[in-house]
Amino acid sequence: MALHPDLAAEQAYLDHAYECLEDARRRASSLETMVEVGRGGTEQARFERDVIWDTILTRLRELDLGDASLVFGRIDREAEDEQEPGDVFYIGRLAVADANQEPVVVDWRAPVAEPFYRATGRAAMGLARRRHFATRGRQLLGIEDELFGDVAARLGATADGTGGVSTDAVFDGVQGQGALLSALETARTGRLGDIVATIQGEQDEIIRSDLPGVLVVQGGPGTGKTVVALHRAAYLLYTHRFPLEGQGLLVVGPNRLFLGYIELVLPSLGEAGVELAVLPDLLHDTVSVRGIDKPGTGRVKGDLRMARVVNRAVRDRRRALRDEFRVGYGVETLRVTVAASERIVADARRRARTHNAGRRFVEQGLWSALAATSRNEATPEAVRERLRNRVEVREALDWMWPLLTPAELLHDLLGARGLLKSAGRSILKEGELTALYRSRSASVEDVVWTSNDVPLLDEARTLLGPRPRRKGRP
Repeated sequence: MALHPDLAAEQAYLDHAYECLEDARRRASSLETMVEVGRGGTEQARFERDVIWDTILTRLRELDLGDASLVFGRIDREAEDEQEPGDVFYIGRLAVADANQEPVVVDWRAPVAEPFYRATGRAAMGLARRRHFATRGRQLLGIEDELFGDVAARLGATADGTGGVSTDAVFDGVQGQGALLSALETARTGRLGDIVATIQGEQDEIIRSDLPGVLVVQGGPGTGKTVVALHRAAYLLYTHRFPLEGQGLLVVGPNRLFLGYIELVLPSLGEAGVELAVLPDLLHDTVSVRGIDKPGTGRVKGDLRMARVVNRAVRDRRRALRDEFRVGYGVETLRVTVAASERIVADARRRARTHNAGRRFVEQGLWSALAATSRNEATPEAVRERLRNRVEVREALDWMWPLLTPAELLHDLLGARGLLKSAGRSILKEGELTALYRSRSASVEDVVWTSNDVPLLDEARTLLGPRPRRKGRP
């Protein structure tokens, strides 16, 4: 079987590209000499050292491809002058330059590489030839060429099924085998691999879409939605490095098994700084998510109406006093009427942006209402200092406006039929409320939370806000 005539020359070029990559690694490692700080180093010097170290480690991670091939293709542009050859670009996983900073390999995400994925026989995008490399590590196994326009006509190549044309080539030992078909026949490893060498035109259009707005990719199982999303993440970090790198990029998966399946894709594309997480990881509360809901319960918890239920559950915990409140203050008794407590709660509702932030308005209103009934003209500040740690005062405040964590709110809501009925009236049906109810645990720390609880806990966290920390609180 005849080998491609350019095989030896292309192997030599790939060897040169790997040498340049090794040089880039050595240059990055040599920067370590810039971070030496003696015992008398200043805070500024130590800060600069940490920044440089972080830059060095990030660069070394970007240059570490592992077993992945550096170069997988080449594009030849049509010559503007028939006497001069057109520009040639080698497409790879990351950009590599030689000692003179001349490009040796072009990053697959660069605009100049777009025709490698998009060009067709009808729209050649200025290409004369597209070349695919079959490699194993650093060894070039075969070459497959697609020729366009006048070049194909001059060489007398036969048309292929895509409108481009292909020359005979040896690809991984099989004559005429395409890069895409070879990739599809590659043995499974139990980990998701990248498709950077075989991205199709429609996939590339999604990957290179503009950044603003929400991009939704839909399709049946096995249609490549996940790999397209991961390659888009790598593309966005390349194209919009600032500000995305500073803000961070988060990939959320349905479970940890899925994250383990995809965890090697982005590092193979030179992006190691992306955070992978499942929904429970996004909760700041110390809750353990390990339970499983019945299908009917899970459907109700995942319904968009539950956002209204949680919002109403929060509002239900803001209540006026049921009876007049009395508390001893020296030789006199201070009072807060039910009507006064209604005004205090209404004022806090109007002023507070989140539930827990409104507690201080309730406390201020309570001190002022108690001080107003003092015959000795006590000030709200004096009343607060003397009464703030009294048990009956804390009970009154917790009735009117309790400080809550998301776990506490949902523990109370799902464990009390009365609270469920109040929060879900006219929103959920009776059977749906019954499906949500679960026996109340002795403590919120004993609750076994499920993955379906995570969106509800997150919604509650948004409505409640952070719980203020108080020193010396009994």
